[in-house]
Amino acid sequence: MSRGHTSPPYTIVCFDGVCGLCNGFVDFLVQHDRARVLRYAPLQGATAARVEGLPRDLDSVVVVDGGRVLVKSDAALTALSRLGGVWRLSAVARVIPRALRDRVYDLIARNRYRWFGKHEACRIPTADEAAWFLP
Repeated sequence: MSRGHTSPPYTIVCFDGVCGLCNGFVDFLVQHDRARVLRYAPLQGATAARVEGLPRDLDSVVVVDGGRVLVKSDAALTALSRLGGVWRLSAVARVIPRALRDRVYDLIARNRYRWFGKHEACRIPTADEAAWFLP
C-alpha cells in the first residue's frame, strides 16, 4: 500500500462510508464477488489513511489494485471487472474517453448525498462479511 511494502493479494475498494450510493455499490460488489477477490475499506478509516496517493476528498471511490491507485470511473470499472464472469465486460466501457466518463462520474458524485442519502455512520459489515472489510 505504501512504498516499501508489497501489494496485498486482493484489490481494495475504498468508499465513502456514509454515502448511500457508495454503500449500495459495495453491497452489490459483496453480493457478486464469488471469488472474494475484493476487500472494502471506508475512506474515513485507518486502511485508507495509509494508502499513498489516495485523494483526501470524498468525491470518488478509490481502488488500490496491484499498487496502483485508481479513482472515479477507472476505479468503478476496475472493481466491477474484478468480479469476473459477465462483469469483465464492464471493461468495454473504457473505450469511452476517461474525460467523458469522469464528467458523468463527477456529476453523480456531486449529487450523491441528495439523490441517494447520507448515513450518520459508516457501514457496519455483517458477521458473514467482516472478513472482507478492512478498518
